[in-house]
Amino acid sequence: MSDHSDERATMIAAGDLQEFAPRGREHCRRHPSALTLQLRRLQPASELCSSDGAAGLVGSLREVTIHERQRESWQLRKGVSDVGEEVDYDEELYVASNMVIWSKGSKNQASTVYKAFTVDSPVLQALWCDFIIPQEKSEKADGSDEVVEKCICILQNSCINVHSIEGKDYIAALPFQVANVWPTKYGLLFERSSSSHEVPPSPPREPLPTMFSMLHPLDEITPLVCKSGGVFGSARVQYVADYTLRIVFLNAEPSIVMTYDTVQSLHTVWALRRVKPEEQNAVLKFSEQMGTPQNMATSSSLTAHLRSLSKGDSPVGSPFQNYSSIHSQSRSVSSPSMQSRSPSISNMAALSRSHSPALGVHSFSGVQRFNFSSSAQSPKRHSITHSPNSASSDSFLITETEPIIPELCIDHLWTETVTNMRLEKNSQASKVFITTDLCGQKFLCFLVESQLQLRCVKFQESNDKSQLIFGSVTNIQAKDAAPVQVHTSVWTINCGVSCFVACVGKVFIPGLPAPSLTMSNQMPRPSTPLDSVSTPSKPLNKHLGPIEEGVLLSPVPELRDTSKIHDSTYIEDCTFQQLGTFIHALRDPVHNRVTLELSNNTMVRITIPEIATSELVKRCLQGIKAILPKEIAVQMLVKWYNAYNAPGGPSYHSEWNLFVTCLMNMMGYNTERLSWTRNLDFEGSLSPVIAPKKARPSETGSDEDWEYLLSSDYHRNFESHPVAKALRLDPLEVLAPKDDFSQSLSLDSSTLLFTHIPAVFFVLHLIYEELKLNSLMGEGIRSLVVVLVQLARDLKLEAYIDYYYRDYPALVKTSRQTCIIDQVQTGFMHHPSFFSAEPPSIFQWLSSCLKGEGVQPYPYLPGVCERSKLVVLVRTSVKRICFILSAYIYWLLLDSPLFYRCSFSHSTSVSSLAEKLVIWMTNVGFTLRDLESLPFGVALPIRDAIYYCREQPASDWPEAVCLLIGRQDLSKQACEGNLQKGKSVMLSSDIPSGTESEEDEDGMNDMNEEVMSLIWSEDLRVQEVRRLLQSARPVRVNVVQMPEASDHEYIEEKENRLLQLCQRTMALPVGRGMFTLFSYHPVPTEQLPIPKLNLTGRAPPRNTTVDLNSGNIDVPPNMACWASFHNGVAAGLKIAPASQIDSAWIVYNKPKIAELANEYAGFLMALGLNGHLTKLATLNIHDYLTKGHEMTSIGLLLGVSAAKLGTMDMAITRLLSIHIPALLPPTSTELDVPHNVQVAAVIGIGLVYQGTAHRHTAEVLLAEIGRPPGPEMEYCTDRESYSLNHYILGNLIGMSDLNVPEQLYQYMVGGHRRFQAGMHREKHKSPSYQIKEGDTINVDVTCPGATLALAMIYLKTNNRSIADWLQAPDTMYLLDFVKPEFLLLRTLARCLILWDDILPNSKWVNSNVPQIIRENSISLHATELPSSEDLSLETLAQAHVYIIAGACLSLGFRFAGSENLAAFKCLYKYATDFLKCLSAPTASITGHYNLETCLSVLLLSLAMVMAGSGNLKVLQLCRFMHKKTGGEMNYGFHLAHHMALGLLFLGGGRYSLSTSNSSIAALLCALYPHFPVHSTDNRYHLQALRHLYVLAAEPRLLTPVDVDSNTPCYALIEVTYKGTQWYAEATEELMAPTLLPELHLLKQIRVKGPRYWELLIDLTKGTNHLKSILSKGGVLYVKLRAGQLSYKEDPMGWRSLLAQTVTHRNSEARAFKAVRRLERREMSETFELWQIKLVLEFFSSRSHQERMSRNPNRGLFMNSEFLPVMKCTIDNTLDQWLQAGGDVSLHSYLSGQPTEESQLSMLACFLIYHSVPTPGQLAAGGLEVSTSPEIHSEFRLALLLLLTVLLLRKRYTNACSFSFFF
Repeated sequence: MSDHSDERATMIAAGDLQEFAPRGREHCRRHPSALTLQLRRLQPASELCSSDGAAGLVGSLREVTIHERQRESWQLRKGVSDVGEEVDYDEELYVASNMVIWSKGSKNQASTVYKAFTVDSPVLQALWCDFIIPQEKSEKADGSDEVVEKCICILQNSCINVHSIEGKDYIAALPFQVANVWPTKYGLLFERSSSSHEVPPSPPREPLPTMFSMLHPLDEITPLVCKSGGVFGSARVQYVADYTLRIVFLNAEPSIVMTYDTVQSLHTVWALRRVKPEEQNAVLKFSEQMGTPQNMATSSSLTAHLRSLSKGDSPVGSPFQNYSSIHSQSRSVSSPSMQSRSPSISNMAALSRSHSPALGVHSFSGVQRFNFSSSAQSPKRHSITHSPNSASSDSFLITETEPIIPELCIDHLWTETVTNMRLEKNSQASKVFITTDLCGQKFLCFLVESQLQLRCVKFQESNDKSQLIFGSVTNIQAKDAAPVQVHTSVWTINCGVSCFVACVGKVFIPGLPAPSLTMSNQMPRPSTPLDSVSTPSKPLNKHLGPIEEGVLLSPVPELRDTSKIHDSTYIEDCTFQQLGTFIHALRDPVHNRVTLELSNNTMVRITIPEIATSELVKRCLQGIKAILPKEIAVQMLVKWYNAYNAPGGPSYHSEWNLFVTCLMNMMGYNTERLSWTRNLDFEGSLSPVIAPKKARPSETGSDEDWEYLLSSDYHRNFESHPVAKALRLDPLEVLAPKDDFSQSLSLDSSTLLFTHIPAVFFVLHLIYEELKLNSLMGEGIRSLVVVLVQLARDLKLEAYIDYYYRDYPALVKTSRQTCIIDQVQTGFMHHPSFFSAEPPSIFQWLSSCLKGEGVQPYPYLPGVCERSKLVVLVRTSVKRICFILSAYIYWLLLDSPLFYRCSFSHSTSVSSLAEKLVIWMTNVGFTLRDLESLPFGVALPIRDAIYYCREQPASDWPEAVCLLIGRQDLSKQACEGNLQKGKSVMLSSDIPSGTESEEDEDGMNDMNEEVMSLIWSEDLRVQEVRRLLQSARPVRVNVVQMPEASDHEYIEEKENRLLQLCQRTMALPVGRGMFTLFSYHPVPTEQLPIPKLNLTGRAPPRNTTVDLNSGNIDVPPNMACWASFHNGVAAGLKIAPASQIDSAWIVYNKPKIAELANEYAGFLMALGLNGHLTKLATLNIHDYLTKGHEMTSIGLLLGVSAAKLGTMDMAITRLLSIHIPALLPPTSTELDVPHNVQVAAVIGIGLVYQGTAHRHTAEVLLAEIGRPPGPEMEYCTDRESYSLNHYILGNLIGMSDLNVPEQLYQYMVGGHRRFQAGMHREKHKSPSYQIKEGDTINVDVTCPGATLALAMIYLKTNNRSIADWLQAPDTMYLLDFVKPEFLLLRTLARCLILWDDILPNSKWVNSNVPQIIRENSISLHATELPSSEDLSLETLAQAHVYIIAGACLSLGFRFAGSENLAAFKCLYKYATDFLKCLSAPTASITGHYNLETCLSVLLLSLAMVMAGSGNLKVLQLCRFMHKKTGGEMNYGFHLAHHMALGLLFLGGGRYSLSTSNSSIAALLCALYPHFPVHSTDNRYHLQALRHLYVLAAEPRLLTPVDVDSNTPCYALIEVTYKGTQWYAEATEELMAPTLLPELHLLKQIRVKGPRYWELLIDLTKGTNHLKSILSKGGVLYVKLRAGQLSYKEDPMGWRSLLAQTVTHRNSEARAFKAVRRLERREMSETFELWQIKLVLEFFSSRSHQERMSRNPNRGLFMNSEFLPVMKCTIDNTLDQWLQAGGDVSLHSYLSGQPTEESQLSMLACFLIYHSVPTPGQLAAGGLEVSTSPEIHSEFRLALLLLLTVLLLRKRYTNACSFSFFF
């Protein structure tokens, strides 16, 4: 390069110079292993070598400084966040010795070590790699076929470690020495080190493959295959086995490999892809067709070699071994001549000429050296298993080895040409990279250091995207090179960010000294530019064409069309020597940063500047780049880049001024003489594009400064100010401008962009229209319109000038200077076909759409006019648009699939146009932030659609749609619904309660206080319930010592009193379990806290402890054993079904103390009831059962059965059958199974076979109901409970086809015993030695079971004939044969069968009582007893109360969980009647015990109806019963009362009861109306079954949660019931949180306004959505409307009304300000008037009117009074202007005459508002306006008449449309 060209070279300033050191180096110094390395420095090298080899070598290397750099290495990449997004920091992977340090960070973000790895042997290489994990079919539900696992790979000598960022670690052994490892798109690629004995290979033995792939660390390493073109297009596939090929570069996207042939000194590019099945077969068949026995051993040499070194034989064979007939190709053994190493020049030339990879490849002799036929396989993970020798019977393969199936294949793409100059062998590329130029063309660049050359090859994808096509090579002189990028990100929706690269001249690096080329100046000057370094400004640009002005220096002389401008540092020949001592190399390019290695062993990191920072400049550059031809665009961008980034370049504010000057210069303008560009302020040095130097401004000022001040707006405003008039200041005259500016200027036609001025102008106009749609870019629009006016005036485009005048009347009037363009030169201008005579106007286009006029397609430039495209598509509902691409235009109807379609998933319900619009906008990425920056007139239709959708959203819309319409409640609900785990976010009841420490142990401290305080906000009933149910603290034993009682008697009395109280305490846990149901999520590392069951007391006044263990009184043995069991169940039932627990945690909770075994047994049963016992390992179940602990067996059997409800699980069936003799074969060994365990097993069978109608099980268990007592004391005690428990089988198994009813009827009423059939009949031949029953059935044993079995079989069937069997006897004689309590069961069973007849009133209850009882019933208030000899009053009274109780219990079942008011009143009346009866004098006839039983049944019935509601009246009844502890009150009654209390607050108000068949069966089991007499009583009913209520409980609490504050709140909901036979469809309003009715009864649920946005849950489409919400804590997210307060803050709604008056109405406010400015005539621009016009046209548009007529009640988006007032104000203002002389201005405008300056702004407003056509359009329509003065007045009159008619018609239309608003 000459000195002259050096002077002309442009200088670019690099920014952000900073010293660089790898971040991992400092971390390594602090590493613990660093100390041992420092110690080794002290030893001499000889000792180190004799010690442990590898470490010794490392230590000796540390002594030698020259090896320091070889020992450490690092690489940098652009940071990637965890979610895969690019972030603005670098990531570094640093390797030193045995350590790998992965760090992240940049200059503005502190660097941190992300991960550090230390391995056993020295690290050879470390790299990032992504592995693709193919998903199973079952996992593909979410739509993604594969998962990418991001990993770090660390290569050691014998293995490779892979660490994923998720924490998985893999170690893969290497079966060979690896020379290099490369990350690919698919996995890893290995290069095998070639050992010395392989060079050269002997002809009989073929070489082993040299390249291998590994697609996942768990896969084996497989050889790479190569596919090269054949002679006639046929391709052969073979292993890559050429040891002369070395990989120099590998890229993931596109997936290519570059290799270097060390013999021929040529670079080749290959495409890397997955191998096809036919290619796998072809490779595997080669070895079978070897044909010669001597090849037998060698053909599998690779397999043997790999197998001997790898992880051992894998049993999985090849899936391709059996396909012997597929693609078998003949193959000859390669002859020695084919191994020739002499390069064929002619073949190479042929190859390089053919850019298509399909041609000419066969003649490349190097390709044919890949003939490798060893069959070896590394099986894929999912391959099919075959036997290894299945296909080898006819081959010579060794059958022990399996073929290794290749995974990846390389296809030949390109090989560089051979030139005569390239004689030296060492021309391997030291650095290869892919870069992109300004116009998106891609280049593969490789640096050949030995020749100081950077070779660049252009490549592109073929049209079908199937292959890459390579072009010719361009050489650039360079010592080193690195790719850097400069982003120009433009606001865009579907176009990616463009990164382009140009090459510019030299880079000025501040702070680095420059070596002088003259010997005299030895000292470096720190601030001078580095004269001879030229680095990339941006990655690359190619094909520039001749470049004038020496801006870009090409080191390659005159390459014409391919004048290559490098993107890397090149150094001119004359300065290599001097500069080589300064900058040593370039490395670590990341984005626009690169590191310079200096020769003094230091490194400096520099940042290459951006192409622009101003948003406006970026948009203009983007548009101009898209519209110009590529070569011109590159030159234009390079010139701008040089100007902008010159040393000491402009600040952000002056960037636009610099850009305008630069652009105008390139279009041929003389900016020094153009008045408005001459005064632009640059605030910095001008680049050489504009002027070589800018004169330093004078300190004293000049005349021009004074002129500038006089012509400023500030001066004009000051002159018109009242103060100036008051002071009587004379106005100053502005001097006339100088002559040289007044004369016309001509353009230089030789400049770069002169011929493209029309195209540049049009694209700038489109950008101008685009910026109008962004209200944040107002300043940019004003700057741009000045340029557009100048260009439009010079191009004589009157329509455009008029258009800009209408937009900016104040700006346009100031610029008058015109530049002359020769007519001859105009002919040279390129007028593009898309250039339209009428200016495209987005506002005018929208206005025409709203008025229903026909519109032309709107022009669109991809990547530039994105907002325009969006707005146009919104209005046309995706109809049509016009595209401008580069220099071409074409019309595209958007009904074709080439563009965005309004695509929603089929599940999404879309009904109206507004909904379609909103969903479409979501699909194209439109957000609320984008909406905020749209002008209010344009945004109004969109906001209207959003407003419409916000009021009536569908519950199944995607999350993004919900966010767009401002319904975060819906999006959050959808997000919560998608969570796999059902744990509620904030209602998880893990909120710590602020209770005292002693209360923390009562087992009720995990309840959700926040929700319960909302449900029961007016009193302290929850605290009262907690007090009644706590059993962890001593009870108060209050006994007064009588004077005559001794101390001993007093102590006994206290203990007896305590014993009575303990009966109550032991009954509390069952109720507590109901209260705390599913309220706790346990911590997996902690044991479940089980509250203590405290059976001690405290006696006042001294608070002395009273204990039952003193021996003073007799205490029943094992009294507390069932109480402890219930306590364990209650604790276990706290655990929510969604909790995360496993088998280990269940075993971990097993107590060490034997006394707590009963509690643990209950805990196991509870885990079964909430579904967690299925996680318990079978081994543990067996372990528990073999211990023989009765309680544990009962809990476990019932638990596993409940967990496997209705599944007929065979494993559980076998487990249960062992415990039931009837299900065992007759010859089986008799096991000593405790009776209670047998009962539990029978119930378990019923649960497992629920609803299955399993015949055999039903038959066997039916026979067991009436089984007689056997000999040897067998089956003699507690027979009733055994028989009873078969009643559940009716519902659970279903036996109506077994001739069952008659048999059950006999069991119920008695009669002769039937003959025992079946295999167990031998057992019952001999009678019992203890019990004499005779031949009749013992009804006392069988009646309850048979009665309830009938009820279960015929439940809800309304079968009258069966119901009549169960009718109560209606004669005294028959009444004597039935126990009164059996009448309760019969009445209950009858009512359950006649389900639909149950009515919630006293009349129906009494109708169940037979007439004889009704007529002779005793009045409750009778003081005397009637005497009767014929009737037994006692029998009648007892029968009466039990029948009433049975009917009331059936009423409880019928209305369970419904909170039915009529049922509640009816039951409450009977409960109070029974209470009175207890204290009445006639109570002795009925019997206190019977009355207590019936009262308990009534209380349970009430609690069932009001389950979960916490009803106060029922609570008072329960509390009253809680206080009764003496007299007849036994353990069973306390149990019933506290179960009622628990049901009333079921699950803390979150749960209620279901009335499904299985739920009623479970409730019958739990609430069986025969209560135990004492705590160990299981005679009639097994106590464990009291907990089966869990199977009937279902979550039904709906809790509104404010989506903004994430706290529970009140919300009004409207519940609509489906119509039934009893009532029509009805609607009820509830205040949530509330319990919902059963879901099958409901039609829909709606969150009502006005405080919260409405939300509809439609249950006609299915209840799954609501069930999902309820199961996850019932959280329903709601969103508070603007201006409203919650019900808690504002219960009456008064404050919210005040808040409504200040809601945000931004659109109205802005429009109102614009109207006020118009009234004051201060409109300098008409932007806001356009918005008001669009608003008015939208509300008067036909589509809006139709919508309003369809839905007149819908609220308007804008205030109905506001719009007409605003319209009238504008009309009046413009009318006044017209009458006050505006008509003269209008005539002047239409006739083309100059208009008075003061009228310009109002005239523009008039033209815009009334859509007055331009003079040109009038002339085109034949309406020319004369300018002669004679007819001026006539025209004026005619014009006024014409305008009056037009305006009146327009106003009439608008008035009609606005009448809708009133």
